[in-house]
Amino acid sequence: MQNWLTLAIVLSAAILMGADAANYIGHEKVAEALAKGGSLGSTKNYTVSGAHRDKAGQVEVHDKETDILYITDGEATFVTGGNMVGGKNTKAGQWLGTDITGGQVHHLTKGDVVMIPAGMPHWFKEVPKSVSYLVVKVLKE
Repeated sequence: MQNWLTLAIVLSAAILMGADAANYIGHEKVAEALAKGGSLGSTKNYTVSGAHRDKAGQVEVHDKETDILYITDGEATFVTGGNMVGGKNTKAGQWLGTDITGGQVHHLTKGDVVMIPAGMPHWFKEVPKSVSYLVVKVLKE
């Protein structure tokens, strides 16, 4: 059931974002991407990938990418909004920082979806054991 739900989300995102044709991704490849991290496909308008974390990350801000995360396994404390602390431009349109002040804290578990608009700080602040998730990045020009 989980694989079908994941596939449905990926294909729905592709259709809603104006893809010319559906792109099937088999459950084995999806499972591998969720376990190890990795790309599942991309166009000029979006990217789809699997991700897995076993520890906290850095604060991120993407100037031209909206992130849609679908949690497939595990749990994490995730912070959105507020102001990035210690932000440094790491490449065009991408910023990394050390903390967020004034953000909203979310406890993410399997089945949760988070949509982070371009320009909004976000952060996997705590990952007690591990968290796996599907990432759809919608690119704005």
